[in-house]
Amino acid sequence: MREPLFVKQNSERWNEIEHQPSKDPDVLAERFIQITDDLAYAKTFYPKSNTTQYLNGLAARLHQSIYKNKTEKSNRFAMFWVFELPVLFRIYRRQLLYALLFFIVFVAIGVLSAKYDDNFLRLILGDGYVDMTLANIAKGDPFGVYKGDHPFWMFLQIGSNNIFVSLVTYVAGLFFSAGTLYYMLRNGLMLGAFEYFFFSKGLGWSSILVIWIHGTIEISSLVIAGAAGLVLGNGLLFPKTYSRLESLKRNAKDSLKMVLGLVPLFVTAATLESFVTRHTEMPQWLSIGILAVSLVFMIWYVVIYPVKVYNKMLLDETKN
Repeated sequence: MREPLFVKQNSERWNEIEHQPSKDPDVLAERFIQITDDLAYAKTFYPKSNTTQYLNGLAARLHQSIYKNKTEKSNRFAMFWVFELPVLFRIYRRQLLYALLFFIVFVAIGVLSAKYDDNFLRLILGDGYVDMTLANIAKGDPFGVYKGDHPFWMFLQIGSNNIFVSLVTYVAGLFFSAGTLYYMLRNGLMLGAFEYFFFSKGLGWSSILVIWIHGTIEISSLVIAGAAGLVLGNGLLFPKTYSRLESLKRNAKDSLKMVLGLVPLFVTAATLESFVTRHTEMPQWLSIGILAVSLVFMIWYVVIYPVKVYNKMLLDETKN
């Protein structure tokens, strides 16, 4: 069957499922089985089409409705991070990929700009920070900035600042995603110039061992905040079968969950930066171990685990 005919035959039923939600468990189960059948057919004959992507998202939303009915008396707070947030990562995996690619490009621009423009470094990082770091390098303590304040006050300041930056990056998505890209550009340029500064002084490896103790989780979380902003903006740019307002409402709900789910990650990053990063003399194996654990966790929780959760929910509901 050609894809246009397949869509024509089923679009009315799909629209009904989308726009006329039901709380009846039997109706939800029946609809989910129908959609998973359609999804299986689409994956077989139109694996890379927009129809398959559309059915994929619709199946996930139906499962979320079913799951809410099944877990009304369970621990809602814990299930958010165990189920809801990973499913959102799976649904919006393209926005996560785009945010990562954009950020990598912006970091590269920061590196090249700092390399070929002597004034760029001070323009981005500020004269105060550059002069202080140069003085610390001369004293043999290039990362002394992490030892200055009391750990607890550093924790409060860094944690609140990172959460604020992520929220601003996210909300800026209301400007048709352009606002989110602007703040990602700023952060990417800063990171690129920052790392080039240390590499140009022969401290590249040392900066990785010290700064990325907290930076792995922190930067990954900022990229996810950028993806949430793109999801929000896409609600306006690509409403699909919804009105633009309805599309924005739906995407705002999902993207807000994504950015709020970052709070524990930013708290963890702030804890590492305030209480661990300051110990610049720690053994290399310990630093590498923290880096590896952080990186593996982020890849697992944002990429691998969501796929397993999503596939399992489809399998479980199909069996039912």
